[in-house]
Amino acid sequence: LAQFVFPRICAACDELMDDSDRGIVCGRCWARVPRLRLPHCDRCGHPRPLRGACPVCVLLPPFVRSARSYCWVPDPTASAIVAALKYHGWHAVSDAIGERLARLPFPPDVVRERVALIPVPLAPVKLRERGFNQAKELARAVGLRWGIPVWSDVLLRSRATPSQTRLTPGERMANVHGAFSLGNDAVSRIRGQHLILVDDVLTTGATLNACAAALFASGARTLSYLTFGRARTSADRR
Repeated sequence: LAQFVFPRICAACDELMDDSDRGIVCGRCWARVPRLRLPHCDRCGHPRPLRGACPVCVLLPPFVRSARSYCWVPDPTASAIVAALKYHGWHAVSDAIGERLARLPFPPDVVRERVALIPVPLAPVKLRERGFNQAKELARAVGLRWGIPVWSDVLLRSRATPSQTRLTPGERMANVHGAFSLGNDAVSRIRGQHLILVDDVLTTGATLNACAAALFASGARTLSYLTFGRARTSADRR
């Protein structure tokens, strides 16, 4: 009766959900999300190219051990799921995404060494506008399943930056250069540790690399990345 009077609508496609659907994104949408295919690079998780060097590993600093992402973006369904969380205020989407991120296979040494999840921070003005940090919500969902803490007070965005959406890779790097710093008492916690940086999407890696550089410069030993979406490279489009 409740389903008849108050039908459940998928937060991503706006269609009626089935009785068997859990959460607020329907099973049909999750089935349409374009997963990264196998085999993949052991370090960055990117599908292995037919020839040449791995297109994502070349973007990663040497102190980044690994990176994992769940699906390709942009994509109509995957992008709609991200938008439901990031722009439409459907916080509950983070739990379903976190459930899937927590199952991604990292190298054994990363699983042994990881001590905390670090969400990529928002600028204070953007945090006030949105009311929450989607990366923190994702990190919290993963941390519950991995049994490790989320250190959301370690990394701070020291200045606001324009949106990266329409910038070239070089402009993205310049845009976030020096944009991150460490919070009070953070250095003693991160010294010598392997930390997992969490964000919603990995595009060129500029933002995550800038965060990793700030943490490494302050004493972190190793960083790894975890994101829901990953942009295709030119090698993937050939």
